[in-house]
Amino acid sequence: MTPRQKIKFSVFTLEGLNSFGTVFYFNYLYFWMRDGFGFGNKRNLALAASLGFVYTFAAWQTGKFAQRRGYFTALKTGFVIMAVALAAGLELSPLWKSPWAEVATAIVVTIGMCFIWPTLEAFVSEGETAEQLPRMVGIYNVVWALTAALAYFTGGSLIHIFGYRIIFALPLAIVLGMFALTFWLQGHAAEMARDSLETAGHEPRKPHQPASPQAKVFLRMAWLANPFAYIAIQTLIAVIPGIAAKFHLSPMAAGFACTLWYFVRVAAFVALWHWPGWHYRFQWLTASFVALVVSFATIFMAPNLVVLVVAQIFLGGAIGLMYYSSLFYSMDAGDTKGEHGGIHESAIGMGNCIGPAIGALSLQFLPRYENSAGVAVSVLLLCGFVALLIIWKTRSS
Repeated sequence: MTPRQKIKFSVFTLEGLNSFGTVFYFNYLYFWMRDGFGFGNKRNLALAASLGFVYTFAAWQTGKFAQRRGYFTALKTGFVIMAVALAAGLELSPLWKSPWAEVATAIVVTIGMCFIWPTLEAFVSEGETAEQLPRMVGIYNVVWALTAALAYFTGGSLIHIFGYRIIFALPLAIVLGMFALTFWLQGHAAEMARDSLETAGHEPRKPHQPASPQAKVFLRMAWLANPFAYIAIQTLIAVIPGIAAKFHLSPMAAGFACTLWYFVRVAAFVALWHWPGWHYRFQWLTASFVALVVSFATIFMAPNLVVLVVAQIFLGGAIGLMYYSSLFYSMDAGDTKGEHGGIHESAIGMGNCIGPAIGALSLQFLPRYENSAGVAVSVLLLCGFVALLIIWKTRSS
């Protein structure tokens, strides 16, 4: 393994650890808010919208911070912020007896996380040629998606064994490990400045060119589509405790039954990584959007577990292509990787905010209709699909 490969491997290790820890904390936070403070779908959706709002603006700025101040500085800053918040949650949570303290903890963890994802995305893409970039993005996507799936799949069992304090303790231990690994990685990179991803001293590489003359159009469409994918994702994550209650599922059973789409997304990432035929193909993006709308509505209003499970297959495939498109086109369309990574993550945050906000408002004004949130968000997804068609139709103007 070359020094450069060692650095990349270390970055992928950070990515996998960060994905496991953050998915475990944020996805099961909604179960904790339900069981610890009586949060129903409306209040969990409002919480998800608040965290998405914070993420939208913080990710945009932290991407710029990573580009200006350096990737290692951004990583260490993010890990310190996350560690402090999680430690406070672990030590003080039993004493607080207040949902607002939990919300404040989650907001600070979110801000810390914003330093991490844009930086890791830029790190794995920096200095790569046009031939190597798809491979690096492919590995990146598979790593975070697989560890996210494992976190959600096993999280319910961990809570069953250790109780809800584990949602603070385990992510805290992971963050401290990542902090130590970052110092090792920085020292290793400094010794091998020629191969470092953060200095200009590495061997010159031929700069890549966009894979298509319509690259900017596809980038705009992908930056539109991905937030709508996360509108669906975050809305579902926030109401999964409610869906689990409808089917009388414990957190552990919900972790098993509601994670199929996570694993399907992993499979989609593997397929898209090895088959570049979808690059700059409009029909693939439109097909994924249609599948997203239909599968979301089906899952939200599923009458039984069979329908819930089958719909997740289509949801995972659709989200896989939409996310992959956004990240690949972001990294393929310019040299400011950190800043583009921040925009990519900010778009995710926008989706994380808008979807749950619409769902919460629909439940506020139409409380008698338990599926009003699903209907309202489905209509919003259809509006996104129309916007995608408009961008495509007006691409030459």
